[in-house]
Amino acid sequence: MYQERPAALPGAVLWTATSDGAPSRVLPDGCLDLLWSSRAGLLVAGPDRTAHLSVSAPGERWLGLRLPPGVGPAVFGVPADALRDARVPLESLWGRAAREAAERLGGRPTGVGLAALAADRLAAAGGPDPLGARVAGLLGAGRPVAEAAAEVGLTPRALHRRCRTLFGYGPKTLARILRMRRALALARAGTPLAEVAAVGGYADQAHLSRDVRDLAGVPPAVLLRG
Repeated sequence: MYQERPAALPGAVLWTATSDGAPSRVLPDGCLDLLWSSRAGLLVAGPDRTAHLSVSAPGERWLGLRLPPGVGPAVFGVPADALRDARVPLESLWGRAAREAAERLGGRPTGVGLAALAADRLAAAGGPDPLGARVAGLLGAGRPVAEAAAEVGLTPRALHRRCRTLFGYGPKTLARILRMRRALALARAGTPLAEVAAVGGYADQAHLSRDVRDLAGVPPAVLLRG
């Protein structure tokens, strides 16, 4: 069972899950997650370029804090592209501080504790790079990459470098991922796929299906059944 709710950290989402042993498909979203597993302890999930198939032991419990796009590097202290397509122990990034955090959180951390840990690290780093929220907002609203770069006062090449640091990949990849997520949200709300393609900036429904398959590994119909 998977459940999520807003976290105390602005823009972040807390989620919980208990594995039944079957693989679960995690779609890319441009975010980094702070995770706790009843088997593996504290982990970090980096930004995925394509869907990640998560395999857990039956009964394994998970607690996750999904940070807003662009915020993870300030919390974890490394560029997002250093964690791209990866799941790593928090200790490999924080060292002793991760062991001390695990001791404070105890054997079964709460969402409040996990969010407070991230908030403390974010405050110590001086807060997130404000460019992250601006770029994610522009691209998430469907603005072309060139327009987004001009809006934030960067050349396309400079925006590409900053996006790799903040999100783990360039703005074109981020825009594709955010467009897919917008499209799936519309489809789950009952909008026909042909209409989703038209309003979502795809050439046609076939283009939508190809793009979703490339990023998610399966066509939209499979995701919408889940």
